[in-house]
Amino acid sequence: MSLAARHLEANGIPTVIMGCAKDIVEYCGVPRFLFSDFPLGNSAGRPFDVESQAATLELALRVLETAPAARTTVQSPQRWSDDASWKLDYNNLAKLTPEEIAEKRRAFDEVKATIKTVQARP
Repeated sequence: MSLAARHLEANGIPTVIMGCAKDIVEYCGVPRFLFSDFPLGNSAGRPFDVESQAATLELALRVLETAPAARTTVQSPQRWSDDASWKLDYNNLAKLTPEEIAEKRRAFDEVKATIKTVQARP
C-alpha cells in the first residue's frame, strides 16, 4: 500500500495512509500517514464503533488537507484501551494455550484454502 501511495503521489494524486504499523509505513516514506495505536487491522477505528471510525476518517482527511511536508505522520489521539497491556497480550503465543494456538492455526488455514479456491476460479 505504501508503494502504491508513492506511485499515486508521483502522478499527482494525493494520498493519506491510515495504519497501525508505524515502522514499515514510515520506512517506505509515504507522503502522509495517520497512525492509530490500535491492534493491526483496526486502522479505520474501533470495530463496530461508528464514532471512532468517523473521527478517524475526519482526521485522515484533515491530514490530507494540511500536511505541511512529505513524510508527515500524525498520531490519532484515540486509544485502544486506557491500559496499554493489550500490546503485551495481542497475538502473544506465549500467553495462548495449545488449544487456542491450534484454533488460530485452523482458522488461518481455512482462510488460505478459501483464497486458493477463489484464485483457482476462471
